[in-house]
Amino acid sequence: MTYNETLEYLYNAAPAFEKVGAGAYKEGLGNTHFLDEHFGHPHRNYHTIHVAGTNGKGSTSHTIAALLQAAGYKVGLYTSPHLVDFNERIRVNGIPIPHDRVVRFVEQGIADRLLPSPSGEQTAETRSYSFFELTTALAFKYFEEEGVDFAVVEVGLGGRLDCTNIISPILSVITNISYDHTGFLGNTLALIAGEKAGIIKQGVPVVIGEAPLMDPHAANYRPDDDIRAVFLSKAQSVGAPIRFAEDHNLVTPLLVQQYALKGYYQPKNLNTFLNVLFPLARAMKELGLPLTKNGITAAEAVRRALTGVVTMTGLLGRWQTLSLSPHIVCDTGHNLAAWKYLAPQIVAEAGSHPICIVFGMVDDKDVDGVLRLLPRHATYFFTQADTHRAIPVDKLMALAASHGLKGTPYSTVKEAFLAAKEHSTPDSFIFIGGSSYVVADFLSTL
Repeated sequence: MTYNETLEYLYNAAPAFEKVGAGAYKEGLGNTHFLDEHFGHPHRNYHTIHVAGTNGKGSTSHTIAALLQAAGYKVGLYTSPHLVDFNERIRVNGIPIPHDRVVRFVEQGIADRLLPSPSGEQTAETRSYSFFELTTALAFKYFEEEGVDFAVVEVGLGGRLDCTNIISPILSVITNISYDHTGFLGNTLALIAGEKAGIIKQGVPVVIGEAPLMDPHAANYRPDDDIRAVFLSKAQSVGAPIRFAEDHNLVTPLLVQQYALKGYYQPKNLNTFLNVLFPLARAMKELGLPLTKNGITAAEAVRRALTGVVTMTGLLGRWQTLSLSPHIVCDTGHNLAAWKYLAPQIVAEAGSHPICIVFGMVDDKDVDGVLRLLPRHATYFFTQADTHRAIPVDKLMALAASHGLKGTPYSTVKEAFLAAKEHSTPDSFIFIGGSSYVVADFLSTL
């Protein structure tokens, strides 16, 4: 099988959530435990850090990985979704898994009758897996084969029933909670938090990035919004030390300046990362591991992680600047919580210059809520990404018009971007986003 044939096999034999949406979601960990046992529990042969959250978990995961790399450790990083190539999901010291290793994994699975043949033939031994179940098994096995010291593992969806939740991490991190994937995780913040809290393990320290302190005796108190209470309850029930980053603001102007990630939302992720340093250092001490293996100080490792996270880990699509004339930026922020930061940053960065926005979304987000936040004076190039989950561009246009947003529809992201570039002047500000898949299609055209 070629690499492209292998990817087609994975997408078709085990549909991906980002390709087909809810139809790809499998609840429960039965298949994951089966695969884990088949491969000999590979994740037990290295230390893991587990990262969940509605927004910011990708940036936080990459920064933690950059820190451990800067400290001289060999580090696996498992994230999703990818933007340009599938192999971005699985990295060791920032280098994506080679194509031939992906092919080998699938071919061996077919030969062992673990996976159905490309013709779809099933045997008594084969099961029906989700794309993410297979990808997680591949990542954990690859990290073992590569002899990593640590693996930073990002949750795919939720936490409690996510297939990454079979690991026994030395540290858990939950960045924040907002409304997303409510069809799977619940329609209140407390219910969503309960699903994310499922990664909190017996005796394992957990850092919570954002969880406001609420007064249960206040007249406006709503239990359904009290996510801190949910996290406290779960942590206490399993004896997990818990640290709320919001109670310890460690961000300084100098650190913000050093941090390579420049989105308005990144100082919150930065504060989460800085609060991770304390329980991570304690966990490493208990394991008998030095803070650094390469002779540099811990402070220098932090500085290198902040300044070098993009180059060290290959992170894409976080307020990523592609050009300065015209000023072109893309960002994967895809829900209401993200756009509360993105919309004002677009306006501020553009200043008095013309704004062109290439925009598309998927169908399970608060589209109306996002459209209400978008700048009215921008020129829009509406589009749809190459995924069944994308909102058809004509429908998106109609919704946008009801919010006073004017623009033109384009059937592909590439066409929308080229039109925006043609419309722009050297001092224009062009933004591409609304969905990870819009950014993925855009970056794939470059």
